[in-house]
Amino acid sequence: MVFRPEPLVVLSSRRPRRARLGAVLAGLLVMSACTSGDGPIQIGVAANFTDPLSLPIRYGAQLAAEEINAAGGINGRSIELVEREDYADTDSAIVVATDFYNSPVVAVIGHGFSGPTLAAAPVYNGGANPLLEIAPAASAPAVSSAGPYTFRVCPSDLAHGAALARWSRERLGLTRGAILYTNSEYGRGIRSAFEAEFASLQGAVIGSYPYLGDTPDVGPYIDLLSRDSRAQFMVIAGYDLDARTILAEARAKGLTIPAMGGDGLEQIAMAGEVANGTYVSSSYFPQTDTPANRRFVAAYRQRFPAAGDPNGSGAAAYDIVYLLRETIARVGTDRTAIRNGFAGIGTTTPAFEGAMGTIAFDENGDVPSLKIYVGEVRDGVMELAGGQ
Repeated sequence: MVFRPEPLVVLSSRRPRRARLGAVLAGLLVMSACTSGDGPIQIGVAANFTDPLSLPIRYGAQLAAEEINAAGGINGRSIELVEREDYADTDSAIVVATDFYNSPVVAVIGHGFSGPTLAAAPVYNGGANPLLEIAPAASAPAVSSAGPYTFRVCPSDLAHGAALARWSRERLGLTRGAILYTNSEYGRGIRSAFEAEFASLQGAVIGSYPYLGDTPDVGPYIDLLSRDSRAQFMVIAGYDLDARTILAEARAKGLTIPAMGGDGLEQIAMAGEVANGTYVSSSYFPQTDTPANRRFVAAYRQRFPAAGDPNGSGAAAYDIVYLLRETIARVGTDRTAIRNGFAGIGTTTPAFEGAMGTIAFDENGDVPSLKIYVGEVRDGVMELAGGQ
């Protein structure tokens, strides 16, 4: 999936941390001080909008808010999105969360990545008037226990690891694999879930090899796998940039076994020929043929023609705004009532059929109802693998 972001006037994420925090504080000072009972309903949106994977959060939320407002809003009140840049930085996320907490915002869509989401969670979950935090793309397992006011509309890394294990064993018929993983919460989560599920399916992981950085030195691992020759495939539990390095190193040394990874490899198709045949798990593909997703993709393309197709972050943000519309229309704008109403989606109230699929929350604020798909890179394009 290729993203062509529209131009944005934003501050660089490469500023020193103190400068970033100053910019965040300056932006927060202009937030509206109050919202009257018949004025706009404020919803916070927080992410690193300079990142192409998180920018669709802004677009998806804007699209949904515009549609809802055009249809009359929520019980006659319009939605006002209050957008804040967190630079994918934990300190900035805490500053943003603190000001959202002390503002008229009734819920927050964010943050864009697991680290900022988890850093901000104690703020949203604390005090006398907690604030609902709904993450569109924070997949770390720890989000499940971040607090009763923290939810997400994406599967956890554990679900992605297990899905890749089932794909390897049941769909590809492979029994022996190796794992190269970025030594972070994300990489370790994918690795551990894959290992457990693959073992339960009588598969064997012959080695798990950690690495660090976007251009990891994995030459010794590739040499080992080439000499050993037992591994029928390799899992790259990391991100797009490091996966490009690993694939290039493997192909240069004649290691041509299939590769696969989680949603961190969302843009690996852009690596070109070296990525052909790579399998990637994802909770969202724009090609998913459901009525809700067809409507969303068509509207997104029309509204943001230069942005390319939406990703899962954008689809989740779009769905979250509609979930909030239904909840607020039913229970009002009290923060506790919104949280409790949100928690009942799929149990006390029907599951929501959105662009992401069927959304129903469990007791941890997770969405086990969402399906994990597997895509395959073919000639520079990520497509749904056959039979799904």
